[in-house]
Amino acid sequence: MSLSRHIDPEQLIEQSKDYPHKKHSTAESRRGLHRSWRRDEDAAEVPKYTLPKQGISSKAAYQLLHDETALDGNPLLNLASFVHTWMPEDADKLIMENINKNIVDMDEYPAASLIHNRCISILVISPILSDEAFKTVSFHILPYIVADLWKAPKEGKVIGTATAGSSEAIMLGGLAMKKRWQEARKAAGKDYFHPNIVFGSNAQVALEKFARYFDVETRLVPVKEEKGFIMDPHDAIPFIDENTIGVIVILGSTYTGHFEDVKLMSDLLDDLKERTGLDINIHVDGASGAFIAPFAHPHLKWSFNVPRVVSINTSGHKFGLVYAGLGWVLWRDESFLHRDLVFELHYLGSTEYSFTLNFSKPAAPVIAQMFNFLNLGFDGYKKIAYKDMRNARMLSRALESSTYFKVFSNIHIPRGSEGAHVSIHNKDDPEVYHAGLPVVAFRLSDEYKKDHPNVRQVWIQTLLRTKGWIVPNYNAPLGAEDIEILRIVVRETLSEDLIERLIVDIIAVTESLTTQEGNVFAGVTATGAVSKPDHDEARPDKANFGDAGNEPQEQAGFSRQC
Repeated sequence: MSLSRHIDPEQLIEQSKDYPHKKHSTAESRRGLHRSWRRDEDAAEVPKYTLPKQGISSKAAYQLLHDETALDGNPLLNLASFVHTWMPEDADKLIMENINKNIVDMDEYPAASLIHNRCISILVISPILSDEAFKTVSFHILPYIVADLWKAPKEGKVIGTATAGSSEAIMLGGLAMKKRWQEARKAAGKDYFHPNIVFGSNAQVALEKFARYFDVETRLVPVKEEKGFIMDPHDAIPFIDENTIGVIVILGSTYTGHFEDVKLMSDLLDDLKERTGLDINIHVDGASGAFIAPFAHPHLKWSFNVPRVVSINTSGHKFGLVYAGLGWVLWRDESFLHRDLVFELHYLGSTEYSFTLNFSKPAAPVIAQMFNFLNLGFDGYKKIAYKDMRNARMLSRALESSTYFKVFSNIHIPRGSEGAHVSIHNKDDPEVYHAGLPVVAFRLSDEYKKDHPNVRQVWIQTLLRTKGWIVPNYNAPLGAEDIEILRIVVRETLSEDLIERLIVDIIAVTESLTTQEGNVFAGVTATGAVSKPDHDEARPDKANFGDAGNEPQEQAGFSRQC
């Protein structure tokens, strides 16, 4: 146990002050020395964990929080996150101009609501409606559909909404499936109290949250290393029965960036219906991939052009290139959004319809999404996707060529004859390679581990942190959980120059572990020499939660993180 566990830092800090709070001094006496500079004086008056009796000036409050948040990592070097962290200055200005608007209040903010509807239409249709025709379209509903980004059918009435990230979007997609299943079971006079949903064990935690929060049995399909740690549609079929509300297929695994095969899953479900009569639909979790596939892999069949896909979610704040807090969910037709999820409201001045889990929602992220659509256009998004994929391929090849690493992601591997519709000479075209996210997932190679059996892979994560890079090291999902994975998300802000610097640092760190001094250094840093905030005070104690310790084995304690 480290020495720090025996010391109360707060008590130690208090004892080290010239004027501990328990002594006779007052903040007023200290303030008299320098009335023009009150950073420490104002901070000393404010309790950390209770509401202050009297507030401090806005400048002092700003400075106090400004200084404290300087301890956060650099978003540019956070390679663990898919979340976008930069927008142009004009976008920042637009966000600040609209930061006080609540998009749910359509009577007060009709322009923001119209922009919301336009964002929905851009995700699924070409801009064929005139402004006047568009104004006649009811809120959330777009009845005239032409295939575009998500290739919605012409005959459908697409319906969708902005959400607080993909988590809320997944909840809504799952709830719509559950409600439709329950209604069908009731009509058939069958039990409707035991729904289940099927998805791979590589799912992001939001999928498991939906199932647990809304009383749906989770049926996790184990994954295999040779399949890229994603769900094989053939393996999913045995998990399906008459209580299955749907299958979630992940377009862009958070573990390795692989795309699951939506078209194959749909074909297998067609076969299942012919054999058993079970009619199971698909929700596509496109949190990351739904803003990559249309631009990098336009020939890939994954969206509404696959008949069994009834709903899709995505994150505007990932490869939609908006700041954190924005998601989208769309249904191929309003008939797939159950009426029980839609609420009619009258008290804001007009008749409005809501089908989100929360009510109030900031308008600024939606307006920021439209800014990107206007500013970038299709070609702009395509160029960024191409650049991200190109940089990810360079990083993948460099790691493999070093012989220190085995790369799990396959976006740098040519597809061969199956990519016949593209020229193999255009090596910048992502369709030359296997489809996936601009993500590089890797581990130490067998050769390296054989030569250096005492090296722990997690030390690479720790040592890269000392250079500013945030690169996660974690275990693979159920079915391959003994394998450790390092993962780098290549976002727009990770330029080719930074990729080159990152490669140099990864190689240097890995080589340093082969020396005796490096081994000792890594062992020390892995035990906590790298300064990071202590999160213990923010973590709940498992013992405080009801029947802790009596849960089923598969749900012992808290949910796992991805």
